Amino acid sequence: MTALVTHLPFFVAIWVLACGLYGIITSKNLVHLVVCVAVLQSSTYVLLVLVGFREGGAAPVFYDLPLGTLVVDPIVQALMLTDVVVEATVMALLLAMVVRVYERTGVLDPDALLRLRG
Repeated sequence: MTALVTHLPFFVAIWVLACGLYGIITSKNLVHLVVCVAVLQSSTYVLLVLVGFREGGAAPVFYDLPLGTLVVDPIVQALMLTDVVVEATVMALLLAMVVRVYERTGVLDPDALLRLRG
């Protein structure tokens, strides 16, 4: 039973990744496609939390902690913050592209976009 509990975050990350991929593959709307990309990218949050987690670990603020205290990894926390910023930037760029495509073509269906010109 403990193996299931220790591997549960991996299964959650894989499930979120699979949901995002399924949505991307079956999407018939560009806005839905962008949301599915956000879901896909959020699976990295679960993995980063899993990598940085330590049972009984304290926050990595060493001001009042005695030497030898177990703490969580602060680099993983910095990577998580970077991942959030990158996702926000990617979503803003993709949504701006969707708006431009809709202004030029008037449709949001990816299959209706036969040929895009510059």
